[in-house]
Amino acid sequence: MSVTVDYYFSSISPFSYLGHETLCAVADRMKVTLRYLPVDLGIVFPAAGAVPLAQRSDARKRYRLVELQRIAEMRDVSINPQPAHFPTDPSLADRVVIALVERDLEPRHFMLETFRALWIREQDIGNEDVVASILTACDLPSDELIGEARSEGVSQRRKEYSEQAVALGVLGVPTYVLNGELFFGQDRIEYLESALMTARAPYTGE
Repeated sequence: MSVTVDYYFSSISPFSYLGHETLCAVADRMKVTLRYLPVDLGIVFPAAGAVPLAQRSDARKRYRLVELQRIAEMRDVSINPQPAHFPTDPSLADRVVIALVERDLEPRHFMLETFRALWIREQDIGNEDVVASILTACDLPSDELIGEARSEGVSQRRKEYSEQAVALGVLGVPTYVLNGELFFGQDRIEYLESALMTARAPYTGE
């Protein structure tokens, strides 16, 4: 029986980026199927009581920058903690992931290159031309996929994923869900792998 892990993320999230390759490696090693679920943080954050970065205290902003550098070193991932085009609108890139999945195409490489575009290459992933160039570099049909990503149906699915995340109690991204148990944050990937290895029953908050 195939095991599925729901992968809630945002294309703008540095923590989603920092955990992405490690998560994919775990999924491959454990022969797990990832279900890619991009969400709108404008829906998820308020429901979880989270505060957008711009509204956080200076102390929290400084600590976040330390965390990004610390995690990047630990995971051996390159990152510019303060890229030129952050924040930006990740919705088109998110919806391209949905369009790829609906074509039965694996989106993980596009996702990685999108993360790298923002967090390494100083590109604006909110710009359609940038998204198109990433698709082209991944040998994917950019015009077709961007057209599909802009459809009402794909936009609605991203909203549904966001509402689904809220209903589950997702606090932010990345969040990985196995058998209803939430693993919030890239620093919980090892916990997720342990749960997969032992096949234990899910823990609950009850």
